Amino acid sequence: MLCIYKTNEEHLEELQSFEKGCWIHLVNPNEEEINTVCEAMTLEPDLIRAALDEEERAHIDYEDGTTMIVVDIPTVTAEGKAFVYSTLPLGIIFNDDSIVTVCLQETPIVNDFIEGRVRGFFTYKKTRFVLQMLYRNATKFLQYLKQIDKASYRVQNELHKSMKNKELIQLLSLEKSLVYFSTSLTSNEMVLDKMLKMDYVKKYQDDTELLEDVIVENKQAIEMCNIYRDILSGTMDAFASVISNNLNIVMKFLAALTIVFSAPTLVAALWGMNVPVPFTKSPYGFAIVCGIGLVATVISILFLKKRQMM
Repeated sequence: MLCIYKTNEEHLEELQSFEKGCWIHLVNPNEEEINTVCEAMTLEPDLIRAALDEEERAHIDYEDGTTMIVVDIPTVTAEGKAFVYSTLPLGIIFNDDSIVTVCLQETPIVNDFIEGRVRGFFTYKKTRFVLQMLYRNATKFLQYLKQIDKASYRVQNELHKSMKNKELIQLLSLEKSLVYFSTSLTSNEMVLDKMLKMDYVKKYQDDTELLEDVIVENKQAIEMCNIYRDILSGTMDAFASVISNNLNIVMKFLAALTIVFSAPTLVAALWGMNVPVPFTKSPYGFAIVCGIGLVATVISILFLKKRQMM
């Protein structure tokens, strides 16, 4: 999908053709759309294709007046009743004429700009626009981290009641999401630090201050992610130990029952043998044998309780 936007009198308008100072947004573009944009902006197609690689790491490149920034952005998808959090690369390419954003799928970060939820941005102020998008990305990470934290508490409450593997798998999925976030945020931090050293950012004091705000937000997201990951890891280990301990208690109880029931079974087996046994001719033989079995059972129970096995 190819869309062209431009701010006009502080309002974002969608255009039908390329203009200087416009913003070109590509979502999973085909080869025709890639070639069209590259011809209009005099870009190498490999720049756009790099941002479409799911495994592309965050980085920044500058060559012949064109700057390319690739950062990881958070994504969330519904999977049944739960949500799966992951990251995707977002490519931002700009030169003196226009700015291009490239992503494999629709993202709330870009949609916030398109739908007017971000104020004070202009497509022709490319450096500031890029920094505003990076700031939005950092705040979106913080928002999703809070959602992950709430989801983990909800799963923990369910674990207190059920102690099933389903809840542990959900916690494992959340922990995996935190690992993705931590790796992506660390890569983004390297890009932001490199941008802080570039001359085109230092030209404007407001842009430098905004970039510093982005770095602060990104560092806060890294710290929150590490804290949540440590807490979640410890919680999973604790619940796994509790579930294992509960299983040991059940097995211990079943073993005790086996010992208790084996006592009367042994008595019945001895008097069921085809050999002369006591009380064979006694009219109270069956009752006596049952009494012996009952006494053996009581003795077994008292012995096990004394050893704290029941």
